[in-house]
Amino acid sequence: MKTEKIILGVDPGTSIMGFGIIKVVGKKMEFVQMNELILKKYSDPYVKLKLIFERTIELIDTYHPDEMALEAPFFGKNVQSMLKLGRAQGVAMAAGLSRDIPVTEYAPLKIKMAITGNGKSSKEQVALMLKSLLNLKTLPKNLDATDGLAAAVCHFYNSGRTVGGKNYSGWASFVKQNEKRVKK
Repeated sequence: MKTEKIILGVDPGTSIMGFGIIKVVGKKMEFVQMNELILKKYSDPYVKLKLIFERTIELIDTYHPDEMALEAPFFGKNVQSMLKLGRAQGVAMAAGLSRDIPVTEYAPLKIKMAITGNGKSSKEQVALMLKSLLNLKTLPKNLDATDGLAAAVCHFYNSGRTVGGKNYSGWASFVKQNEKRVKK
């Protein structure tokens, strides 16, 4: 009997939120959907956060994902930008958690590494690799959608594996999840 699951990937942003959805059947992934939510036209930052939450809930209620993968904010030089991205990510995360969907976040370098084998790949290289992997006919104008899709594909590739320290709540959690690695 084949197992099936749906993974929602989100690249949260305050100008554009990209998202992609894949279906996993057995050990094979299939493209379902990708798109973006354009937020540039709204000046009120709270309206943007509300729209991110509502769109994420709508995606969840439409596609019923089993798991959700988010691209973690990248720390640049601008602290205000980081704060805005963190809020966008938190709102998307809260939407998933409000529907009892497990959420995992991945650093941009980890996502790029999972897709292209190079953590310093460009958005264009990631998009072209996704096009090849998922047999996509065309790519979107804005590559934020492929960034969201890349988060979902990265999560598929990392399923069943430990994904850094972000999934542990302490040593007891680490030991429980890695019993074979702990010498008694």
